[in-house]
Amino acid sequence: MNAAPADQIRLLDVQALDLRLSQLDHKRNSLPEHAEIESLTKDLAQLRDLLVASTTEESDTAREQVKAEQDVDQVRQRAARDQQRLDSGAVTSSKDLESLQREIVSLAKRQGDLEDVVLEVMERRESAQERVKELTERVSSVQTKADDAVTRRDAANEELDAEAATVTKEREVVAGAVAADLLKLYEKLRVQHGGVGAARLYRRKCEGCQLELNITEVNDVRAASADTVLRCENCRRILVRTADSGL
Repeated sequence: MNAAPADQIRLLDVQALDLRLSQLDHKRNSLPEHAEIESLTKDLAQLRDLLVASTTEESDTAREQVKAEQDVDQVRQRAARDQQRLDSGAVTSSKDLESLQREIVSLAKRQGDLEDVVLEVMERRESAQERVKELTERVSSVQTKADDAVTRRDAANEELDAEAATVTKEREVVAGAVAADLLKLYEKLRVQHGGVGAARLYRRKCEGCQLELNITEVNDVRAASADTVLRCENCRRILVRTADSGL
């Protein structure tokens, strides 16, 4: 293939712009905010699960406390009624009096036991409430950090996108001045060789594979006409001659 030397030089400019676009894309994918957001998102998911569990526990203990307090109240009311019967003198039978007194004592013990249950449930509920409060604050704190990281990531992406748009427009202009067949070959090789389809020959070294040409290859390059499109014998990329090729 033949192409004007100027087109070959322009191809190096296209390559430089393509490399810059690749660098911008890599930078976009490597923003530290990505890992930060991922970590914070995982933390948030765990904290929210814990918060749901603690909220459920607080709700359960609240119902348990209401039930325990109702049990105490029922025993208290029954004990009050029995005491009222005892105090009224309506029960005259010694056997019935003895039975009533035993029941009042039993109810007092039962009330004490139930009140202990209420206290135990209240303690568990207070503990759950404190846990809910703590987790709510932690969720809020981590969410704030996550929101900040997202804002920073979006701002960085916006800057990178703006630069990429500028580079893309410049590439369109430069690539538009390169012969179509040469550009087609370049695009094919660029896909095959990790984003680098054309390389400068600098001081007898291919900047694509970083290997120095041997004497035979140097002589072949010297003998080639200026418009001959050369290929590196090692990496097969387009090899572009410049004033610094060392020929």
